[in-house]
Amino acid sequence: MMTHAAYDCDVLVIGGGIVGLSTAYAITRSSPGTRVTVLEKEWGPARHQTGRNSGVIHSGIYYRPGSLKARYAVRGAAEMVDFCKEYGIAHAVTGKLIVATGRSELPRLHALVQRGREHGLPVRELGPAQIAEHEPRVRGLAAIRVDTTGVCDFGAVAQRFAAEVRDGGGLIRFGAEVTAIDRRPWGVAVRTADGLVVRARVLVNCAGLHCDRVARLAGDDPGMRIVPFRGEYYELARPDLVRGLVYPVPDPAFPFLGVHLTRGHDGSVHVGPNAVPALAREGYGWPVVRPRELVDTLTWPGSWRIARRHWRYGVGEVHRSLSKHAFTAAVRRLLPDVTEADLRPAPSGVRAQAVLRDGTLVDDFLIREAPHTVHVLNAPSPAATASLPIGREVARRALVRAEGTGWKPPAVESGHCV
Repeated sequence: MMTHAAYDCDVLVIGGGIVGLSTAYAITRSSPGTRVTVLEKEWGPARHQTGRNSGVIHSGIYYRPGSLKARYAVRGAAEMVDFCKEYGIAHAVTGKLIVATGRSELPRLHALVQRGREHGLPVRELGPAQIAEHEPRVRGLAAIRVDTTGVCDFGAVAQRFAAEVRDGGGLIRFGAEVTAIDRRPWGVAVRTADGLVVRARVLVNCAGLHCDRVARLAGDDPGMRIVPFRGEYYELARPDLVRGLVYPVPDPAFPFLGVHLTRGHDGSVHVGPNAVPALAREGYGWPVVRPRELVDTLTWPGSWRIARRHWRYGVGEVHRSLSKHAFTAAVRRLLPDVTEADLRPAPSGVRAQAVLRDGTLVDDFLIREAPHTVHVLNAPSPAATASLPIGREVARRALVRAEGTGWKPPAVESGHCV
């Protein structure tokens, strides 16, 4: 068994997005003196899913009762608002409307009312006149209002997590892409592209778009693949058309919420996302193609099963991606006054969607453990909303794993890793 001094740190986190940083933050808070290192391949935090989403603090209304998404989103939404207040991070609790524009959507809307009440959320049912009171330009047959939904700057939240980790004695290394992982009886040794070797008792994989690849580097079969879906956004040139957040009724067969309208913490209004297959893990536009990553997606049996099962849905999404006219027509179902000229291209994001071999889109957060490792294998939206409770749970599992190496929680101990 290695001595304490032979380890460079106790817990090594791969991934400097909001989940990885929240995990490191939770460790420094719950077990002060535990030596934590975060390795992030980019030259700053939150460069992918965290920094490229709509900034919505989700209420949790969409998610199956009892699921991790439901429990962590409901709890995390309240905690995120408190965190933003405590640290002066831009945010607003605006509430949102979920609007049915066709009669076929009404049963699903009523089911959401029931689900919201099961979660203990403040949900109100609205008719057309009441919709107009909240959103004069929005049209619908019926809607529900969820008061606990809000918006914030998740990039700033991730930066605050990073600052708190450093203040707690942890170390964050940017520009540190992991290229090799060697699991030993005493723990793990990780090598980065620039030759740095870090020895840790426990490895936590929060690599997001690359989490399945990192799991395989560690010698674990994750049983899934990340299939990247690009979310394409526009920004409204006339933000006065929308007061708050307006969503369509989602199709329960898909993990995507449909094209919606989001007034951000800065007053801008984003429209989207349109969800299309990305041709690279970080494929933020059609021209971005990485052949090796594309082959990895295409050779996964689940990818073809998704395509066969949902090809009509996919064709519609691609059509709206390639045709601004078609995208505008989809938006006009909620906001009839919008025109093509009102829509200005905005930065895209990529959703790291876990897909099982049988083509099942993993619908819940997925956390798996192996010797000396904890893998976060599915944490797309609402992971930013739920990042505080997710981080605590992953930290708890990591610390239990660390104790299995003979480590004991330090009474009072400080010092940086590596």
